[in-house]
Amino acid sequence: MRATVAMALWLPLSSRSLRLTLLTVGCLSVFLSFPQKALSRSECRILKCNSVFDMTWSAAQTPAGLCAALRSYSRCTKAMAKMCRGDLAYHAARRGIDDLMAQHNCSKDGPSAPSPTSDERIEEHMGREDPARGRCSFSPAGLEGVYNDGEVGPEKGRVAFSYCGLFGDPHLRTFHDDFQTCKVEGAWPLVDNGRLFVQVTNIPVVPLSSATASNKLTIIFKSFGECTEQKMYQAESGSLPPAFVDGSKNGGPRDSTGSLRVLELVPGHHIEIRARHIGTTVVVRQVGRYLTFAVRVPSVLAEAGSSEAGGLQLCLSGCPALERIHKEEYHALLARPPARAPAPATARARCKERLPVEDLYFHSCVFDLLTTGDLNFTQAAYAAFEDVRALYPDKRHLNVYRSTTDPTLRGGAPGRPWRLAFSLIAAAVSSAAFLC
Repeated sequence: MRATVAMALWLPLSSRSLRLTLLTVGCLSVFLSFPQKALSRSECRILKCNSVFDMTWSAAQTPAGLCAALRSYSRCTKAMAKMCRGDLAYHAARRGIDDLMAQHNCSKDGPSAPSPTSDERIEEHMGREDPARGRCSFSPAGLEGVYNDGEVGPEKGRVAFSYCGLFGDPHLRTFHDDFQTCKVEGAWPLVDNGRLFVQVTNIPVVPLSSATASNKLTIIFKSFGECTEQKMYQAESGSLPPAFVDGSKNGGPRDSTGSLRVLELVPGHHIEIRARHIGTTVVVRQVGRYLTFAVRVPSVLAEAGSSEAGGLQLCLSGCPALERIHKEEYHALLARPPARAPAPATARARCKERLPVEDLYFHSCVFDLLTTGDLNFTQAAYAAFEDVRALYPDKRHLNVYRSTTDPTLRGGAPGRPWRLAFSLIAAAVSSAAFLC
């Protein structure tokens, strides 16, 4: 149920308020769980608002945070009013938002969930002429933080960078170092801002499993002044071209300084795209039948979002909660691997050969090997960690370790009590649905 709306019931509620919230969410779950293919026949994009809300409320820590998330959700849906006229899921969402705002005493006026950095702030730093670096180089003027040597310094001129990677089944390391294992079948945006767009397409790997892997990547570098024309790079399973789709390997006639380049490091297996005008490096690999992706960008760009309402970026906010694979599935594989898989001890030994540290890259390798039985996933995990070595801005923190209190196969902050409430919602949906 990709579009199911889940609410933060960890806030203090009276029993009456709890029943009302469960009923509302139950109704929303019924109306918003239509298959995505059915909704795609119209222009209504309510699923996009639902996915963004799912992530913003997950980050809320206070009642004020929940209200801010609801206001953001409300504004996203209002922006789609014309496109969604007559859409049942849209109207159910609008009614549910109003009910929940009333239950939690949220005013309609007030701050929304923190919005991504505006395009205006990007303009302050992208492509500015820098005498030391050239006209189409990223300018660090006014930024502070981590430079590419991983050192932290307060002086101006040091640029904060962020890293995101996707590999295997697929495993996602976000710009905020949250490590998740996801389903996300179909096409999903990884990065979407005023300078760069990246979309990944994932397909099922084996029957009777929620595991998917990436078989297509579309990367668009948007037109920017005198530096580059808009360029698209597209990789698919079995095809890792050494050039953009138009056959060029640079930013076109405008790119007189080499600000955008495609480099083929290993033919058919490893390419790197360097976008000097936005301080960005992208790496795409083909390992076996599937693709891996990694990117390092200035943090001001990583935190930015497209101007389109409800923009979703997996690299920024992670996978929606309902698209994540729980660690119980990993433990089940260890206890009873499928016939196609090696024994757990053998899988661990294989992964240990390339990944001696038992961090989440190691556990991802074991998970993928037990899920698919395909040894190429071992190489994919190793390649992903090699990209971390090359691109991650802080060399002191390359590894990510499991959080033992979090109920999903992910790193980051420990699990919060709302996850228990979420399970109560799921149990209540079937009994509440007939009352909608």
